[in-house]
Amino acid sequence: MSRRLEWLFAAALGVAGAAQAQPSLQARAGVPAKAAPSLNPAAFEGIGRTATPMEVAAWDIDVRPDFKGLPKGSGTVAKGMQVWEAKCASCHGVFGESNEVFAPIVGGTNKDDIRTGRAARLNDNSFPGRTTLMKVSTLSTLWDYINRAMPWTQPKSLTPDEVYAVTAYILNLGGVIGDDDTLSNRNIGEAQKLLPNRNGMTTEHALWPGPQFGRHVPEVKATACMRNCPVDAQLTSSLPDFARNAHGNLAQQNRIVGAQRGADTTRPPGTVAAAAVVAAIVPPPAALEAPAKPAPATTTTATATATATATATALLQKYTCTACHGMDSKIVGPGLREIARKYEGRPDSVAYLSGKIKAGSSGVWGAVPMPPQSLSEGEARLISDWLAAGADK
Repeated sequence: MSRRLEWLFAAALGVAGAAQAQPSLQARAGVPAKAAPSLNPAAFEGIGRTATPMEVAAWDIDVRPDFKGLPKGSGTVAKGMQVWEAKCASCHGVFGESNEVFAPIVGGTNKDDIRTGRAARLNDNSFPGRTTLMKVSTLSTLWDYINRAMPWTQPKSLTPDEVYAVTAYILNLGGVIGDDDTLSNRNIGEAQKLLPNRNGMTTEHALWPGPQFGRHVPEVKATACMRNCPVDAQLTSSLPDFARNAHGNLAQQNRIVGAQRGADTTRPPGTVAAAAVVAAIVPPPAALEAPAKPAPATTTTATATATATATATALLQKYTCTACHGMDSKIVGPGLREIARKYEGRPDSVAYLSGKIKAGSSGVWGAVPMPPQSLSEGEARLISDWLAAGADK
């Protein structure tokens, strides 16, 4: 490892590149090319240094399929839920069902898959998406990726115990382990034996043509040429403007295992991305916390109502509230207009609803709890004002 780091340091300074570029310059000048000098550490004396044990340890964090390299530690499903809601749910959804950006992590597997080790729905073309638990075949891959790359905004910031806990929570959501289970370096091999697609690997891709895979050789004898190349294909099919939203927003309807990357039919083709629309509708946090300025005298009630609805809707989508709450019907939690009807006319409805949104709630609408939400006080009040006003009825 230390020798590899030495060569990396040397390459970063351009030494190796300069040595390799010289023969090419000689060839351009018509001088017969000489054999490239052999590279040896003595040629770079004084450049770079031996990596320290701490530097080697910082790089040497990979976890192999046999779990070699896995650090000691453990995490419960309950702890994993806490870490998930604090650091993961904003991108991957409260229950791993994703939001409008990332593909879902959980879904598409069942008890038969856990028994056989093959995710049957990978062969089901009618199923709308491919989740992480449907595809991953080695639990070390999941653990290693979370450890080195998550959260997206702070990679490598989770402790080993937190990585175990988050991995346990994902497995629990997929029905692989129980609610009261603990995942650790001692029993992760047992969890591997229950992974839904553990037997779904293939070596036919020939990416590793070693003896352990039968020495498959990649296909490198292509017959393609650079003459008479086909013209680039152009997309010619799309919904006409008059029919784009005839049956509601298609992007919100395709939610069997989480949000898919479908067309947002509430907007005409070529408009800005949803995130930009949200940013345009929702003021920055500082503005949300500031006292509201009096509306211009020319603002009509209809215009104010439409603005409040647009702002609340954008916030509901931004914080994936619509993953659990339909507009008129229950999904996981009650419908939004159902909430509005329940608290209509209550004097403290805005403060009450804002508190429930921020702190979470349980037992009011059923057994499934709503976890605390990470939006600001101002954003929670905008949603509560809209609900208290009837959610546009």
